[in-house]
Amino acid sequence: MPPTRGSVPEVHVKGFNMGWSRHGRGGGHRGYHHGNLREALVAAALQLIAERGPAGFSFVDAARLAGVSPAAPYRHFRDRDELLAEVAQRGFAVFDAALVGAWDEGRPDPLTALDRVGRAYLAFARQQRAYYATMFEAGSALDRHPELRLAGESALGLLRRAAEALVAKLPKEQRPPTLMMALHIWAMTHGIASLFGRGDQARRALPMSPEDLLEAGVLVYLQGLGLGRPAPGP
Repeated sequence: MPPTRGSVPEVHVKGFNMGWSRHGRGGGHRGYHHGNLREALVAAALQLIAERGPAGFSFVDAARLAGVSPAAPYRHFRDRDELLAEVAQRGFAVFDAALVGAWDEGRPDPLTALDRVGRAYLAFARQQRAYYATMFEAGSALDRHPELRLAGESALGLLRRAAEALVAKLPKEQRPPTLMMALHIWAMTHGIASLFGRGDQARRALPMSPEDLLEAGVLVYLQGLGLGRPAPGP
């Protein structure tokens, strides 16, 4: 069944299928052939990131968890950084799909749709912690991975389209820069997700839900620009 509008597609990490086949005769030496080494390495990296964070494991650890020799990962990845960049790129693809579904072309109105986008963002950060950490904390060099830069810019592009829809009814001379708006909203959303919307023990206590905090913050921000509806009370 396809994900519902604004939902975060589920990505399984633990219990992935290693795709091994066994060969050998009469109790002799057992050899193994890996069905899909690249996918197994990505799945192993995701599991290790979920357990230790993106800086908490080595290339050898990923190979060991995938059940292959330390040299085997080099058939698919130049080094650990390239493996992390692959994980981050896949995470951005899932992230982008969730945000695009939540935006739903701005229906029924841009403000309602933007609220859904914020909720989808927080849900992704909470439910896909390994992806989220890799996307924003691994520190992959964007000049070495231009495809990762493009993947990250896609989310910013959606927020900019949302900003353009929000300011469309203002006179042109009163419209704030939409790139500035997109960056401000992204920074606010990311900050709330990182501080209060985590799905682990590092989550800070808050007397309201992260979703309510984000909705109020965005509405206050938009009111300062002459947009939006009154912010909800505490």
